[in-house]
Amino acid sequence: MKYLIFTLGLLLSSQAIAADVAAGKAKSMVCAACHGANGISIIPDYPNLAGQKVKYLESSIKAYRDGERKNGIMSPMAAGLTDTDIANIAAYFASLPAGG
Repeated sequence: MKYLIFTLGLLLSSQAIAADVAAGKAKSMVCAACHGANGISIIPDYPNLAGQKVKYLESSIKAYRDGERKNGIMSPMAAGLTDTDIANIAAYFASLPAGG
C-alpha cells in the first residue's frame, strides 16, 4: 500500500512538473482584467488566483469550460482552453505568492 501511495504521489508531482509556467503566464494575460496582474484581484467579488493549489485551479477552469459551472464571464473565457492550456495557467497562478 505504501508503494502505491508513493507511486501515485510521483505521478501527480510529475504532472505538475510537466506544466509550463511561462506558457501559463502568457496565456493568462486576459485573466488580469478581473483577477489582477499578479493573480490578486482588485475587484472584491472576484477571487485571488495567486497561490491557489494547482488541482483546484485546474478543476475550476475545466468546470467552466465543460459547462459544469456557469458564469457569463468565465464560461466563454474557458471555452477555448485545452487541458494543456489549463495545466499551464494553473501552474502559473499556483507559482505566485498568495496575497490579499
